[in-house]
Amino acid sequence: MEAEIAALNQKLDALMTQVAYLTEQARVAERGRQARDELIETAMPIAKEALRLGSEQLEEVQDYVQPEELLRLLKKFLRHARQLESLLDQLDALYDLLETLTPVSKDVMMRLTDVLQTLDEKGYFAFARGGVRIVDNIVTSFSEEDVNRLGDNIVLILNTIKDMTQPEIMTFVRNTLLLAEQEVGKPVDTSLFSLLRQLQDPAVRRGLALTLRVLQVIGHQADANSKPVPA
Repeated sequence: MEAEIAALNQKLDALMTQVAYLTEQARVAERGRQARDELIETAMPIAKEALRLGSEQLEEVQDYVQPEELLRLLKKFLRHARQLESLLDQLDALYDLLETLTPVSKDVMMRLTDVLQTLDEKGYFAFARGGVRIVDNIVTSFSEEDVNRLGDNIVLILNTIKDMTQPEIMTFVRNTLLLAEQEVGKPVDTSLFSLLRQLQDPAVRRGLALTLRVLQVIGHQADANSKPVPA
């Protein structure tokens, strides 16, 4: 008898457990239903507003877009969804790269700005502007024939400039110009007695002799250039 009572109690316990489980499931289902109802109640005004706005927008473009065109566009969008997703992933990667490079580019721009400012303070840009004006004056002052002649004689011109820019020649020319600039402002005695007295100076006689020698060379060159070219 006691065994039967114990078995009956076990069955009652199992039944109570199942009733409790079903009761809990019913409560969960009820809470889920209430949540769905609340969601629907909240979403319905939004959905109605979205439908209203969509209808208004479609009414504005209904003369330009046909329903079949929208359907075709939607099909194409769905067909290329993977490509679009891949493109969006690439854009995300590009955005991440730009975020990474932004501090570096800012530092490079700051350094470049500092360099340009230093060059400007040293006068490089002013010199470049002056060089442009010089080139412009040269271009506008020479004709095509002059440029052709310059090209034919450029080697001779460069050799002449090379010879003129030797250190000893440049030093001689500079010293001569400085002394001449100092002597120009001084009074000059042009009397015959003064000139004869200056000829007694060995430096004056040497300078006169060198001048006459240079004039002699110029005369020989003029004679050679004036001779007719044999046929």
